[in-house]
Amino acid sequence: MVANLARRDLFRGRLTRPRRPTVPRPPTAIPEADFLAACDGCLACVTACPEGVVRLDADRRPVLQFVHGTCTFCDLCAAACPTGALATEGARPWDARAEIAGNCLAIGGVHCRSCGDACDERAVSFVPRPDGRFLPIIDVDRCTGCGACVGVCPVTAVAVRPAGALREVRA
Repeated sequence: MVANLARRDLFRGRLTRPRRPTVPRPPTAIPEADFLAACDGCLACVTACPEGVVRLDADRRPVLQFVHGTCTFCDLCAAACPTGALATEGARPWDARAEIAGNCLAIGGVHCRSCGDACDERAVSFVPRPDGRFLPIIDVDRCTGCGACVGVCPVTAVAVRPAGALREVRA
């Protein structure tokens, strides 16, 4: 593994701890340290995903890329995983949630409710403001992290991230 490291890896601390992905692993992933040790990047989970949202990251490990579709939590990726890195038993709690960035059209005053229309859980609502804008609000208790809201956003302002990677956006 040391032969594949670049100088920037040293500056980013990749020698001492694994990098936490900014996009979520599949919902059936075991805890990150165990996952990195078990996953060999075989592509079985990618080919098993009927929605096409399981993709490999730069390190050849599966992540969810919601621009390609929505996760239906079918667990077919876990069923296909030969190493146990994805498993229905022992998986970490699914903590990924949607977030909306400041470049959202509705925040800018343009009428757009694409993310709210796509959300079956009704986790995205639009709150009227005195200036006439309707600001999108995500109810994290209702959000399942399925990613239905991501691909429909015309300006890619919506993302689903692990709970530790979420950031607060103010309008």
